Amino acid sequence: MTRIIALALALTLGGMAHASDGKAVDGAKAEEIKATLTEQGYEVRNIKTGDGMYEAYAIKDGVKYEIYLNEALKVVKTKQDN
Repeated sequence: MTRIIALALALTLGGMAHASDGKAVDGAKAEEIKATLTEQGYEVRNIKTGDGMYEAYAIKDGVKYEIYLNEALKVVKTKQDN
């Protein structure tokens, strides 16, 4: 029984990206963001929320980026991360 609870907890926590402002990005929203950015050639490493936007940390062509998306998942700002 303990193994089942531990497995369920691990799966639940693994499906969520933790947010920088205390809110978690649910697994479905994180997957949608990841799919959107992957189509644009990014390799998404992490997704958080902050200042009312989603913040995706990704790599494209060997360069690190911070990509900011609004609630509609439209990219509103891209910043090269040095």
